[in-house]
Amino acid sequence: MACAGAQNDTEPLHIAIIGAGITGVNVALGLQARNVSFTIYERASGFREIGAGMGFSPNAERAMAALNPDVLAGFKKVANPNGEDYFQWVDGHKTGELIFKLHVGKSGFQGGRRSDILEEWAKLIPPTTIHFNKEIDTISDDDSHPSTAKQPLLLLHFKDGTTATADAVIGCDGIRSRVRRLILSPPSSSSSPSSSSESAFSAGYTGKFCFRALALMPDAIAALGPYKATTRFMYNGPGGHVITYPVANNTLLNILAVLSDPDPVWPHGPHRHTAPGRKEEAVAAFEGWHATVRGIVDLLPDDDGGPGEEVMEKWALFDMADHPAPGYVKGRVCVAGDAAHAAGPHLGAGGGMGIEDALVLAALLADVAGRVGGGSGEQPAKGVLVKAALEVYNEVRYGRTQDVVQSTRAACDLFHWADPAVGRDPERFGREITARFFRVWEYDVEGMVEEALARLDARVS
Repeated sequence: MACAGAQNDTEPLHIAIIGAGITGVNVALGLQARNVSFTIYERASGFREIGAGMGFSPNAERAMAALNPDVLAGFKKVANPNGEDYFQWVDGHKTGELIFKLHVGKSGFQGGRRSDILEEWAKLIPPTTIHFNKEIDTISDDDSHPSTAKQPLLLLHFKDGTTATADAVIGCDGIRSRVRRLILSPPSSSSSPSSSSESAFSAGYTGKFCFRALALMPDAIAALGPYKATTRFMYNGPGGHVITYPVANNTLLNILAVLSDPDPVWPHGPHRHTAPGRKEEAVAAFEGWHATVRGIVDLLPDDDGGPGEEVMEKWALFDMADHPAPGYVKGRVCVAGDAAHAAGPHLGAGGGMGIEDALVLAALLADVAGRVGGGSGEQPAKGVLVKAALEVYNEVRYGRTQDVVQSTRAACDLFHWADPAVGRDPERFGREITARFFRVWEYDVEGMVEEALARLDARVS
């Protein structure tokens, strides 16, 4: 199998996207809106998104609108309306009293089921542009057209023995990214990344795990009352926190119960982020907490579930804070989203960072496509333009995304009363958490794109 990529510098730019999750789909939709050719390769048999609920912050919505107006419209179509436009933090341990509330803007930071959001976006992608059951193995130069190509295309090798070509490859293959391993491996082992290189720049266990569930809204209202069941709340306490918010048009309550693990090592290994859970473990961990929190925990599914019911699972929280990638680009290959800068869920910013990545990549590659299509003999070779564009992407995105990874960890410490300078002090907590959220939310998305395009122009003109 080979994609419809370019064979020389006179043919249109073609991009290969590895992974059809939140980031990969958004990269595709950004390129689609700018008439840049692409193909998505996904190792699963169809679109799928693990996890329960997720939300997108104001900066992410601005990035959606700039990326492709259909992206924002699709999200809003399935996003759950806010009960109130606030984040509200409660002392979930003893008093049940409100600690702090933060305004998120009119209909801001809405959430929904991850699967519903991805499904809505997937409808916008032509079926001919995506190939399922394609797991990337290696990437090399395609030297089959040396007489016509100023620079060989990239040749993608898949584990089923097929190949495809492209001018650039964007790895959006998640927290255990194969593409990240390929571009960060030592040159001598680029065709077969070593285990040492994998561990050097990979996601590691944060010492936090969680229980996730979707509870039927009638059950949630019976346990919590209509106000707490239909409005976003977080319940803080020593070594743990619980967040709840409605999804699926107020028919389900999303529950995330996060705990600090006394064992710094996830016992199930770095490649398995979920394990069978036991409800009694969650009940025991929150024993002695406020009755509201105990009521939420009681909504978690029983261990064995039942016909058509959820099965109790425990999720490890991994991020790249301890082993960050030194960069996101090598030549004409890059990584984006969790593949580049996996973060925990505590600031609700991980998905938004992937969409910001997608916006920058779409804008830069569209600029390259325009230069290639212009037919000017004064332009650098296509491969040179692609490399320059990806280098600029790395420059513009690296500091921003690495800051979010680290800040997300610090936010979890605040929720768990583990920050010695803050503890459970409401005034200090409000000041610290506001600063961290606003640093994410108030980012100049439009300015980011302008800076990226100006840097590329300066580099190749």
